[in-house]
Amino acid sequence: MRVGSMFAGIGGICLAFKQAGAEIVWANEYDRYACQTYRHNFGSSFLVEGDIRKVNLDKIPNFDILTAGFPCQPFSVMGSQQGFADPRGTMYYEILRVIDTVKPEIVFLENVKNLVEHDNGRTFITIYNTLAERGYVVKYSVQGAHTHANIPQYRDRIFIAAFLDHEKLDRFSFPDEVPLTKTINDIVDRRVVVDDEHYYRPPNRYYNNLNARMTNNNAIYRIDDSGVAKRAWEICPTLKANMGTYPDRVPLVRDAHGIRKLTLRDCLALQGFPKEYDFSDIPRKEAYKQLGNTVCVPVVMRIARRLTVLFEV
Repeated sequence: MRVGSMFAGIGGICLAFKQAGAEIVWANEYDRYACQTYRHNFGSSFLVEGDIRKVNLDKIPNFDILTAGFPCQPFSVMGSQQGFADPRGTMYYEILRVIDTVKPEIVFLENVKNLVEHDNGRTFITIYNTLAERGYVVKYSVQGAHTHANIPQYRDRIFIAAFLDHEKLDRFSFPDEVPLTKTINDIVDRRVVVDDEHYYRPPNRYYNNLNARMTNNNAIYRIDDSGVAKRAWEICPTLKANMGTYPDRVPLVRDAHGIRKLTLRDCLALQGFPKEYDFSDIPRKEAYKQLGNTVCVPVVMRIARRLTVLFEV
């Protein structure tokens, strides 16, 4: 099964499909730092860096499945929710341009779960109708890291699978939920001393509140718009792209050596990336941003496996 990927980011969806046995033959990403991370882990033979609006579509190879984790901020409850009125929201129409050029058998889309409810459902209806106009039939499901991948992070996303072949649609179903048996302590080793820059020490303005509130050594905490959140989380709150813009938005734990942010390696694990996946020499803030923008790999991999078997003879 040959896969083309739009808005590839650091390759979370590509990695999931590769783990499911697919071959990635083309990918496009605009952000230069994300491209560095992608090349560092996948090589550079099929990645096209640049604005998809300026890419020569006639040079795109044929592939069976088009994947796209298109920009989610216009549809997120955490954003302005301008939808297709937001320039990032219009990137969906670039997906349609690629579909019209390549005509893949399957289109696989990922976005925030609020996409279904955005603009009273009109946004999702637009997506559904534009795919139907091209002959695709659609199934969709909201799946989460903690409900479908045994990873202790609240990260619910909508996944849309669109098929040209009705028989493939009939054979396909999204994976069921799996029990959550892992805890934060299965991901974060609190015995290990990490780089000192991760720790909160006096006279940091948040330190006293953090020290007073972070009393549960098995929980995870965070700082939000109001300051130090009072809630102790048993499951990691959603990793967000603003971890790169605002370093204090990286979730926090108390380990044997103090109060600290999650490391990049912790966040990679909470997104289900394998230990061999790593970042190149890029600014730390860009790496945190990338981790908030990517997918939980095992969630996508379970879906990808169900798509790959549809091509078996």
